[in-house]
Order: sequence, then structure tokens, then C-alpha cells
Amino acid sequence: MPERIQRKRTAGWRLPEGAVYVGRPTKWGNPFTLGGSNGLACMPGAVTGADWEYEDRISAAGMRHDYFHGDDRVTRCEIHNLSRAQAVALYREVLTGEVVHLRDSRWPRIGHRDQPVTLKTIRSELAGRDLACWCPLNQPCHADVLLEFANAAEVPNA
Repeated sequence: MPERIQRKRTAGWRLPEGAVYVGRPTKWGNPFTLGGSNGLACMPGAVTGADWEYEDRISAAGMRHDYFHGDDRVTRCEIHNLSRAQAVALYREVLTGEVVHLRDSRWPRIGHRDQPVTLKTIRSELAGRDLACWCPLNQPCHADVLLEFANAAEVPNA
């Protein structure tokens, strides 16, 4: 079974033959970061009422704002940096089309403009291959999502 490999900067380390690097500069990279404008969570989720959701406004960690609902409710939100698990969850949601809390076109896309990443391209280009990223092996990583979809018997919405 293919596995995730952690890239290293140690002298002499080489990416194993046949492995694919899927880090941020590649089309496979996770655009949801652990900080910065693509790495913010709104807690609680203003739109969906979930524990958290992606913050797609012009905000910064530590900010607070009110979300005014159409039925006169107000949700007081605090903005935090995404956790690694939240960034991976968003990556999965975007790939499967299950994103309900990304309200407009400002949210990050997966893949490059001329090379969109879909479940079909994941299966055709990554199936049976080891995937390499910088994330520690004992922590969540978007490469785990890619491995799952690339090697699954059935893929949702493929």
C-alpha cells in the first residue's frame, strides 16, 4: 500500500524513486495554511452554526466580529488560525464538493488554473504512488487525503 513520506532537509536525503511530492508549490498542495489569509477559522461558524468554519473575510487571528442573520439572530465570532486538522478537513471538503461554508469565490482553489485537481486526476496520476510532504508523519496532512482518494476502491463524486 502506498504511504506518506516526510521530506527532509538532511544531507543526502533523496525522494524515493516513484514518489510524488505534493507540497504547497505543486498543484496538489493544500491552499489552506496554518496562518495568514488562507488559514483562518471563524468560531463558532457564523453561516452554518458548526463549531468552526473557514473565515473568508478580511480578518486576522484574534479579531472578533458579529454575523447578523436574516432572522435577527447575531452570532459573535472569534477568528483563530486554522489547526492542522481543520486545514486538512477543508482540503477534503473542497475535493469532494461538500463545502457549504465557503460563501463566495474568494476561497482558495485546489490546483493551478491550468491544472485543476479533481478526484479523477488524483486517481489517474497518484494511484499506487508514495506521496511526500513536509508534514510530520504523526500529524494530519492533506497527503493522507490524496492517498485515500488515489487508492480507494470507490471515490465519492468521482
